[in-house]
Amino acid sequence: MPKLTIDGIEIEVEPGTSVLQACERLGIEVPRFCFHDKLSVPANCRMCLVEMEKAPKPIASCAMPAGDGMVIKTNTDVVRDARRGIMEFLLINHPLDCPICDQGGECDLQDQAVAYGFDRGRYTEGKRAVTDKYLGPLIETFMTRCIQCTRCIRFIDEIAGVPVLGGVNRGEHMEITTYVEKAIASELSGNLVDVCPVGALTSKPYAFSARPWELRKTESIDVLDAVGSNIRIDARGGEVMRVLPRLNEDVNEEWISDKTRYAIDGLKRRRIDRPYVRRDGKLQPASWAEAFQAIAEKAKGLDGQRMAAIAGDTVDAEAMVALKDLMTAFGSPNLDCRQDGAKLPAGPRGAYLFNSGLAGIEQADVILLVGTNPRSEAAIVNARIRKRWLKNGLTVGVVGPDVDLTYRTRHLGAGPETLAAIADGTDGFAEVLRNAKAPLLIVGQGALTRKDGAQVLAACRKIAESFGLVRDGWNGFNVLHTAAARVGGLDLGFLPGPGGRDVAGILDGAQKGEIDFVWLLAADEIDAGRLDKAFVVYQGHHGDRGAHRADVILPGAAYTEKNATYVNTEGRVQQARMAVFPPGEAREDWKILRAASEALGRKLPYDSLREVRQRLVAVNPVFGTPDTQGAGEWGAFGAEGAMGSAPFASAVENFYMTDPVTRASETMALCIDEILGQHKAAAE
Repeated sequence: MPKLTIDGIEIEVEPGTSVLQACERLGIEVPRFCFHDKLSVPANCRMCLVEMEKAPKPIASCAMPAGDGMVIKTNTDVVRDARRGIMEFLLINHPLDCPICDQGGECDLQDQAVAYGFDRGRYTEGKRAVTDKYLGPLIETFMTRCIQCTRCIRFIDEIAGVPVLGGVNRGEHMEITTYVEKAIASELSGNLVDVCPVGALTSKPYAFSARPWELRKTESIDVLDAVGSNIRIDARGGEVMRVLPRLNEDVNEEWISDKTRYAIDGLKRRRIDRPYVRRDGKLQPASWAEAFQAIAEKAKGLDGQRMAAIAGDTVDAEAMVALKDLMTAFGSPNLDCRQDGAKLPAGPRGAYLFNSGLAGIEQADVILLVGTNPRSEAAIVNARIRKRWLKNGLTVGVVGPDVDLTYRTRHLGAGPETLAAIADGTDGFAEVLRNAKAPLLIVGQGALTRKDGAQVLAACRKIAESFGLVRDGWNGFNVLHTAAARVGGLDLGFLPGPGGRDVAGILDGAQKGEIDFVWLLAADEIDAGRLDKAFVVYQGHHGDRGAHRADVILPGAAYTEKNATYVNTEGRVQQARMAVFPPGEAREDWKILRAASEALGRKLPYDSLREVRQRLVAVNPVFGTPDTQGAGEWGAFGAEGAMGSAPFASAVENFYMTDPVTRASETMALCIDEILGQHKAAAE
């Protein structure tokens, strides 16, 4: 391992470490614009120049590998003069519009100009002007500000896998463009705003809305898919202004999907902010007491077998455990958190987790995708797979829809026949799995929500056990969820009890008059029209599908408005934090259920968030170990039997609208019109 001396301090680093990275390990700041930890190194801004002993001129520290015996100086007169000169060059054409720039206050160019630049320039020529480019409904461009660092080009090519940006012309005439100026068809395009070190690329929905020093910042968790991306919610007053990624190398690194970032305008629209009770066939505003009284009158004397509860896809664990306890107090075994009908068992835990962890993807050398399109179901997971594929040595086989996943795949077949052939060892890909050092299998909800989902799950388990996917120190059997609440619900056992009904059974029973009372906890992805004969309580935050059928509506809090616990697809327990207060009379879901339980004569035994979380740990100890991930226990699961012949389909057909928040978002609607419209036009 090379040893070098930086500013008189000796340090030993791993081979391949750059001088800039070695400086960072010592806490020595080296300015940069083009360099980014997650992108390739172009060394074209020259801001990171340092002095190296015996070198004829300053070196670009981002591109120079650390060598044994190097002597580096980062704060000499030569280095300071070089940085001032580079900054002067960068500002030749950069417009002086900081007061109106959305990047103002968090701009790398501003910060480094103050720290490393000079207080005047020697150029008196007129600045150049560059025509702004159209990149779609999410990205606003001010290309005159561009300093040609090429971060955007490298990100969209290397991370997003949609190589639509590039440079044209040379020298002072160079421009960054899409060539044909159309919307960027990537689920990760919003990250271009983050990687841009100046104000050339900014957020179009957020444009001219607020300044960073006006915003209250809250660290939280995204719930619009099952990845559990770590986010920072920036709010002003009672409004969420923007969502930014928060660094977590084990989950989302430093990226978030466009849905996570831009669907927040849906939090302001179609909100339920007061209780409603259906009177004379119409939903009318009511007080909390009136709403609880209406529920109590209907539930009074009801047999628990004629009551049911369904939990939605964005529900927190505290609310689910409270609703489960309430329904158990009534003696009802009819509970389910699987709105889509996924044939996932209550245990063992390894049967429904992404056991390798999201970071484990980077160790894999073979991946088999079964009934999933990770690009639309979990864009961050897809970016991980692409990252591993770019390093070479990764083979990806697909059983299911043949779509562009931004990396090379081998389409093995469309349905269960191919899966059965792999499990039996008669398909050629079986040998690829057998010879792999770290094989992964990722099964999606598109394969598990079918009638033969349990048989598909069993076939996947057979593959995992037959070809060494599950062994000491490695578990490559992974279930990719699409619902943020799903793993938490399975961990809590929010599933049918002995003799209980699942979602399909509840809907069928309500239609036949065998179920009289249904509590929908933000459950909007079901056929609510089949509940016509039942009394329906809807508890949620948007006037979506479930609310339309309700007899009583109880206004809940969205994920940005409560302190809540979620479990992501890999089984990692994470906590979201309140960024703003719920609108109107809306309250946190567990508090609503606690108050309702008292009115119903089944008082729940907890009065504070701390006590509810103690109850979570009592139900399942995994809730006592937040921010940790590990493979779940292994055992028998699935059901033996023949699988159907229908091909697998992705569980998410429309990436931009998957839940009540995204369906209420105008920004997501624009993305559908422009980005999905482009795909449709290209297909035709």
